[in-house]
Amino acid sequence: MTTAWEAAVEAQIRSAQERGEFDNLPGAGKPIPGRDTPYDEGWWIRSFMEREQIPSDLLLPTPLQLRRRIEQLPAELRDLPTEDAVRSYVAALNTEVVAWLRTPTGPRVVVRPVNVEEAVRGWRADRERAAPVVTTPEPALAASARPRRRWRWWRR
Repeated sequence: MTTAWEAAVEAQIRSAQERGEFDNLPGAGKPIPGRDTPYDEGWWIRSFMEREQIPSDLLLPTPLQLRRRIEQLPAELRDLPTEDAVRSYVAALNTEVVAWLRTPTGPRVVVRPVNVEEAVRGWRADRERAAPVVTTPEPALAASARPRRRWRWWRR
């Protein structure tokens, strides 16, 4: 029974070769990638994450993900336009932290909610550092740089 099945498969392969369906396949004539590297049991998950461009942070347990987000908070807040946006972002993060603290899973890692006022102060300081410095001209230059009044026809 298996010989008849194998013969049918071989016949299909042979007819496909004759039709040229195996010509110009991608990677033809190139070495198999990763052939010389030692065997790794997690090769499939690494290749999947690389192919789909999934960040490796998603594999971390919840407390470590939260801790990393708290560490990266100043960089995340820097791009927010208003203080209300900063407060809502920090409040959403604190909601996730409190939810994890109520039912902790994974390794025991110290994670605390973020102080909203400190985050807003840091955001303001970053904004002030990034704002361009406006200088006023010296008084002597300011008087000479003023435009002269023009004669207006209604002031005759």
